[in-house]
Amino acid sequence: MTRVKRGYVARRRRTKMRLLVSSFRGAHSKIIRMITQQKMRAFISSHRDRGRQKRDFRRLWITRINAVIHENKVLYSYSKFIHNLYKNQLLLNRKILAQMAISNKNCFYIISNKIIN
Repeated sequence: MTRVKRGYVARRRRTKMRLLVSSFRGAHSKIIRMITQQKMRAFISSHRDRGRQKRDFRRLWITRINAVIHENKVLYSYSKFIHNLYKNQLLLNRKILAQMAISNKNCFYIISNKIIN
């Protein structure tokens, strides 16, 4: 069988792979076998953490809204606040409510008073 020299084809394939892992440290960005493993691991982690990021941000928004509700001494909890929001058909999502709770508390207090009455 004749010898196949894979010079420039293999080099181009490997440089493409190296571009993806150029920020990794040590052998993770130098050795080809390591590069393929780390690349697969990074893709798996990024796919998994996109869903986790959505969960984490929702938890953060809920915590911020809950903190402002308790600071305001409103006589009900976060769950009752959200329930009354939907009952009064004020369709504000948790992200917007959390931004209002941080930046514009007066507007948040006005909304909560409107819900109570």
